[in-house]
Amino acid sequence: MAKLFASRGIRVSVITTPVNAPGLSKSIERSRLLGHEIEILIVKFPCVEAGLPEGCELLDLVHSLEMGRIFFEATTMLVQPIERLLEEYRPNCLVADGFFPWSTEVASKYGIPRIVFNGTCFFSVCASHEIKLTRKQLPDFIKQETGLAEFFRKVEEAEVNSYGVLFNSFYELEPAYADHFRKVWGAKAWHIGPILLCNNNFEDKSNRGKEASIDENECLKWLDSNKPNSVVYICFGTVSNFPDSQLLEIAMGLEDSGQQFIWAVRKNKNNQQENVVWLPEGFEERMEGKGLIIRGWAPQLSILEHEAVGGFVTHCGWNSTLEAICAGVPMVTWPVFADQFYNEKLVTQVLRIGVAVGAQKWAIGVGDSVKKEAIKKAVTYLMASEEAEEMRCRAKKLGEMGRKAVEEGGSSHSDFNALIEELRSKGM
Repeated sequence: MAKLFASRGIRVSVITTPVNAPGLSKSIERSRLLGHEIEILIVKFPCVEAGLPEGCELLDLVHSLEMGRIFFEATTMLVQPIERLLEEYRPNCLVADGFFPWSTEVASKYGIPRIVFNGTCFFSVCASHEIKLTRKQLPDFIKQETGLAEFFRKVEEAEVNSYGVLFNSFYELEPAYADHFRKVWGAKAWHIGPILLCNNNFEDKSNRGKEASIDENECLKWLDSNKPNSVVYICFGTVSNFPDSQLLEIAMGLEDSGQQFIWAVRKNKNNQQENVVWLPEGFEERMEGKGLIIRGWAPQLSILEHEAVGGFVTHCGWNSTLEAICAGVPMVTWPVFADQFYNEKLVTQVLRIGVAVGAQKWAIGVGDSVKKEAIKKAVTYLMASEEAEEMRCRAKKLGEMGRKAVEEGGSSHSDFNALIEELRSKGM
């Protein structure tokens, strides 16, 4: 998004913390070489002051609900450092993540608009008006009064009081919901995605997210040896986690499906132990040449864009969902928490480019238990049924629409231009 603003001749400062800064610096340096004015401003994250371990500046380092509550409280302690930066730099506008509700008041103090970045789609924001979810699929903070429930109320209030909202989406993907948000809710909003398509540089694509734990060339070489649409890719994002018993079910379901696969398994304290059994005996030997297991971070965008990949088993995080759509890859949906059950409905019921594995329970970070039979059934349907080919065609058409949306004259390109002109007309 910073590159998107800078491409319009706007000077951009990205405010981040010490642990997060290195992941941004290389990409920003490449943008600078293209003449874009982007800089990184670093503020100290109050880990120890809030009661967190030193260096706990990323949500994927949070391992419990209580720790999560403390983490969000810690973000409120950034108010004064941000105020000092606004005092020094005097920006014309502040774009802040939805999880920083206090930034609306901070921006108002300095007489500048705060535009919310909402990291999900129009559909998931509007979905409570349009679809039904079971009680188990609803977030805990909606079902009961908790510290997080109060925090998310503040998020919603701050969004309502902000200047407007940015969505990493494109109009053609969810027109009814984009219209609903603007016309029925009466909220200012701009769709400016898919933002990932700004990354035309190979290095920017490869380095999206964390550093891969496998050599990308080795991964792509393995994919090159497979036929088009013959490999299913399995990955559940940065925060979602599964116990060893569930990893075992996934492994057995994959083997029983008979499909070629790439499976990214998140490293954690459990599966780093040598004597922990999370794969069937002899699994890796039997799967040699048929499956590739990546222990840690995978070069996801490069994998999804490879012609050999014909399906994606995903937790339905919005970034992963949008990456699959842009690559024209249909999905097996396995939501865990956050907005993921809403996103599943968009993928399976509205866009009709996916099949649900059957996850039923919303739980922070820990995936619902699904048996090997359901995994086999969903993967086989995705990769080997006649209906899957229709889903694949729909996904590819949506991917083409996404690419056109960010090109000059496209819906997202035009909407972003409209935002810039509106800010400039108001002297911002």
